[in-house]
Amino acid sequence: MEKEYQRETRKIAFIIFFGSIVAALAGLCGCAGYSDESLFPQEVSSVYVEMFDNKSLWRGVEYELTNALAKRIEAETPYKIISSRDRADSVISGQIVSIDQLWISTERETGRALEKEVELQAVVNWKNLKTGELLINNQSVSASASYSDWQKQDFLYASNLAANNLARRIVELMEKEW
Repeated sequence: MEKEYQRETRKIAFIIFFGSIVAALAGLCGCAGYSDESLFPQEVSSVYVEMFDNKSLWRGVEYELTNALAKRIEAETPYKIISSRDRADSVISGQIVSIDQLWISTERETGRALEKEVELQAVVNWKNLKTGELLINNQSVSASASYSDWQKQDFLYASNLAANNLARRIVELMEKEW
């Protein structure tokens, strides 16, 4: 009985030892692709956000987009927003190319829109003012948001959401290529 107990104890010890070696090797293999390097270019530390131009017929969205972009850059990147272009390391600018309003669903009996969508399309540039290098060069980006009159939402509500979504996508463009 005692020999059987010793055999079981050795078996358990071997399994624990072998398992810990496998776990250690798996951990080492998994770390090979990890990097703690920033996703954003490090040669830039500050950004001046120019007011976006608006080539569409809808007015006011350019203010929302510019404001949302400045807030997202400040919150989600290592960069500081600078109010003077002369003191900034880089400048981000662009223009809203189009603002479209689409019907997503309609009421069967009346044909009235139940849900609509606002889609913003913009072209963005980001320039390093120290070197003159274009970090983003005429990159097209779009975002959308839906709304419903039945839920007391309107175009302004959806255009603000779409501007925030577009600002998030622009900040994603600011990340370095993998």
